[in-house]
Amino acid sequence: MRDRVIRDEIHRDIFVPAHIARLIDTREFQRLRNIQQLATCHYVFPAATHNRFSHSLGAYHLARVLCEHLAEVQPGVISDDDTELVSIAALLHDVGHPPFSHLLETDKVFANFHSHEDWGRMMLESEDTEIGIAIREVLGESRTGRLFALYSGKSEYDGVAIAPFLKEIVSSQLDVDRMDYMIRDQANSGAQIGGFDSARVIRALRVGENGHLYAKQWGLPAIEAYLVTRYHLYNQVYFHKVNQLTQEYLVRVLSRAKELAKEGKLSLSASLENMLCNDKLTVQQYVRLTDADINGVLMDWADHEDSILSGYAKRLVSRRDYHKSIRIGELTTEMSSIVIPKLLPVIQEAGFSSDDIITASIRKKGYMPYSQGIVLEDGRDVVEHSPLIQSLALSSEQALIFIPEVVRDKCEQVAREVIKPSQSRLPTS
Repeated sequence: MRDRVIRDEIHRDIFVPAHIARLIDTREFQRLRNIQQLATCHYVFPAATHNRFSHSLGAYHLARVLCEHLAEVQPGVISDDDTELVSIAALLHDVGHPPFSHLLETDKVFANFHSHEDWGRMMLESEDTEIGIAIREVLGESRTGRLFALYSGKSEYDGVAIAPFLKEIVSSQLDVDRMDYMIRDQANSGAQIGGFDSARVIRALRVGENGHLYAKQWGLPAIEAYLVTRYHLYNQVYFHKVNQLTQEYLVRVLSRAKELAKEGKLSLSASLENMLCNDKLTVQQYVRLTDADINGVLMDWADHEDSILSGYAKRLVSRRDYHKSIRIGELTTEMSSIVIPKLLPVIQEAGFSSDDIITASIRKKGYMPYSQGIVLEDGRDVVEHSPLIQSLALSSEQALIFIPEVVRDKCEQVAREVIKPSQSRLPTS
């Protein structure tokens, strides 16, 4: 196997040594080509069909760039072995994702539920997966153990220290995972939100005496741009109301399929049977699951005799007859819990059921330092240096209520009677 150069839409040329290509050319990693990065976001942004495969390569590339930068500006701070280990950790960080990424990471869908981190760990630990065999061929048992310890955030392995910045490169408030997916998601969604200079962010990073990453003072404007970009991506892309609605449709159609299959009213492919009904799902069965298993049956389900299953499936395959959100701003979860019972008679009178009231909750945590935030060279968090970042630290919550379009105007009228605009809180009686 030879070294290769992979052409990437974001980073252009990504150099991959032959032994790293050994990891990429495994069934489990190649599977990521068929796992969409942004789940159902393409119903809003048609070009947002990029996958976890390209994102993982991008995270690998940025990890190498960052490690090589640190080795240059702070000689001896990171070894060649750890540079490679961190890069591999970034490469494989998403290998355990289910179909449609985070969206289907729920026990509403999986009969045997584990987080994508747990599935990834099980894939790498297994001696029966191609990626499990390959990682030991590339790293050996000892360095593979160090890789697992790094993922877990441990401070040492086999008596050798693991500096905290090694984990922070892969997972922190300013990590290569976030940097890549923000750039990639913005490019593929087409969202015009400014962006940030990842190269300048990386050049500003250093390792402090405490072993944690910090940024030089002159890097603050680039970090501000990074956090502003993250804020707008969540507002305009990830939390887009149609994206929230189509995510709920997909979870509901699979949940309904699970119910019907258990009742013997729906036959499933072997893969979907494993996903929805097999409470002893193995790693070998899990790695056969991709978006294609679901996309391939939605057309059939759209014509199924069960009106609930076909109703959700039809909406997804035709992109019409969508529920519409109630147009009331600043609707909280507390407010919606009082409003929804008032809407139910309107919904039922029009011939619909409680299932036609669909809710979603958007929780914006903003920038909040946790254990190790983004620190500048004086040891203070960036939020203490920047009024702009302070404004991004405010958390907020918004509830969305979706109802059939034909009753939206009536439902909005009812909701406004409950929520008096002059009041900041709802009446309690």
